[in-house]
Amino acid sequence: MPGFRPVSSPQPERHTSMLIRAFAQHDLAPLTELTIETFRPFYEDSFRPLMGDAIFAIQHGNWRDDYRKQVAELHAPERHTYVAVAEAEDGIAGYVAWSVDPVGRKGSVTILAVSAKHRRHRVGTALCEHAFEEMRALGAEVVEIGTGGDPFHAPARALYERLGCTPLPVMVYFRRL
Repeated sequence: MPGFRPVSSPQPERHTSMLIRAFAQHDLAPLTELTIETFRPFYEDSFRPLMGDAIFAIQHGNWRDDYRKQVAELHAPERHTYVAVAEAEDGIAGYVAWSVDPVGRKGSVTILAVSAKHRRHRVGTALCEHAFEEMRALGAEVVEIGTGGDPFHAPARALYERLGCTPLPVMVYFRRL
């Protein structure tokens, strides 16, 4: 998108009352908590009741710790993985993490998380567009962005479709043995 600067730029990008900037180490704890807060309803209110405690325990029983580890490893430019943070006047509004395979000319959004009070204010849109522009600048020609087919993920699906992404229906099945 015109007007977006690379995340590595010393000049962060402003959008109305929001600033999109590169990840800094001091963001780790708040981004980890934001991720846990964002996805708690999926794991605890959707996946656990749907699958039952036995499957939940095996598949996602340590989801909070899994995110603590994953978020800490998201920003590693030497591995072509990046994070951009959206800051509003009242704090972090959200973030996006992505990776780029420059040889394969493909980018992938790893996580998009927006705080509850900033949803429906185009934060997710701005973050995705920023990541897409960064991927283009790094040689990507295609982006992959995934989400769930359950009701919790309906807003993400709507966002990605508004951004021009084409859905590929995929089903994942679980069964207790």
